[in-house]
Amino acid sequence: MKRLLIALCLLVFVNPLLRAQSLSADELKRATDYLKQTRAGVLDATKGLSEAQWNFKPAPTKWSVAEVTEHIAAAEDFLMGMIQEQVMKAPARTEPADLKAIDDFVLQAIPDRSKKVQAPEPLAPTNRFSNTKGSLKHFKESRAKTVKFLKESKDLRAHAIDSPLGKKLDAYQWVLFISAHSERHTKQINEVKADPGFPKQ
Repeated sequence: MKRLLIALCLLVFVNPLLRAQSLSADELKRATDYLKQTRAGVLDATKGLSEAQWNFKPAPTKWSVAEVTEHIAAAEDFLMGMIQEQVMKAPARTEPADLKAIDDFVLQAIPDRSKKVQAPEPLAPTNRFSNTKGSLKHFKESRAKTVKFLKESKDLRAHAIDSPLGKKLDAYQWVLFISAHSERHTKQINEVKADPGFPKQ
């Protein structure tokens, strides 16, 4: 009888905690679909560009499509490294949080290009992937790893760290951040392509 009571207590008190740390099917689908959507966005925006179009800069201080694409690929590695080395090892949230509201905020705030920010030095373009094909190849490989991490990790809600948004983000929200960052810079690519001086071919 005593063992039965202990088992019941574990079911009542431990299982809800485990469920709270696991993603729902809707959450998993939302993040997976967004990762796929933003991957397609990068590839569509850069498809069929000539060398001149890849390297056109609207102004000396602005990035070319090639530089933006390199930044997207480098940022995916940087953010995934941070998730695995810092977020997944961080303590659980201590303050109450409306997780869905924070999810929605990430997806609204990061792609918003009305507020421009300077990329951190480690993520500035340096031609680290040798050429545009290298950047795209690296991006596709990194995105595949991000999707795999999302699908295989079980405690993405269990840890959270501070973010540039002024809110603590858990690992799931950082994965959304990665997708939203891709969307933000796909918009930047399209801005470059819309410049009056952008080469016709």
